[in-house]
Amino acid sequence: MPPSPPRGTQRQVRASVYFLHGEKISPAPRTVTPPATAAGALRALLAGPSRYERGQRRTTAIPSGTALRSIVVCRHVATVDMSGRYDDGGGSLSMRARLAQVVFTATRFPAIEKVRFKVDGKPVTSFGGEGIVLNGPVGRADFEELAPLVLVESPLIGDTVRMPVRVWGSANTFEATFRLKITDAAGHTAADVYATATSGSGTRGTFDVTIPYRATRSGPGLLTAYWNSLEDGHAVTEDTVPVTVMR
Repeated sequence: MPPSPPRGTQRQVRASVYFLHGEKISPAPRTVTPPATAAGALRALLAGPSRYERGQRRTTAIPSGTALRSIVVCRHVATVDMSGRYDDGGGSLSMRARLAQVVFTATRFPAIEKVRFKVDGKPVTSFGGEGIVLNGPVGRADFEELAPLVLVESPLIGDTVRMPVRVWGSANTFEATFRLKITDAAGHTAADVYATATSGSGTRGTFDVTIPYRATRSGPGLLTAYWNSLEDGHAVTEDTVPVTVMR
């Protein structure tokens, strides 16, 4: 039997919080303390991107000073109660983005499939000045336009990867196919492979692939998810994840 942790300490677990890269959802890693992992992840989300993440153009639409009042999970629906700052200011895109950030962060946990919102303890049926209708729980599919066509959920920004690297996430591309490229610290293409999701062409599916690569130098690199235009064959980038690539 493994030794018990020192009194007053708890094992920490890895979670994902969802910021914005451009106008699309982008996950980042955080460590939270169980058992309130979803609550911990949402509080980490509200704290905003780190300096490194901001340097990689990760942003948030959630107003500074927003606080999580409570989260209650029942039958795979999380009721999330935010402070009044949550619906302050912003146009339609900002309002939908901040809702999506919370929904994607909460539903990263298997026990949560959808989110119901409250603000200052009151159920939300119309959100913000734009009047976004929230007459029931919402899930990731309700914010499909805010997800890149290829959403990489692992590895995450800042991760260190070794050969072979496992890459997984979701995609909604033509005929469910796309490409994954790994660029090493020397700017060399260490891998460039095709991948296929479980569905596509209007329906988001999942993918999980293991990619062998050959790096010429260890250090800061990039994982790029892209697809080739049917019109002229040029590469259309959907997601980029800065990582440390090890030889």
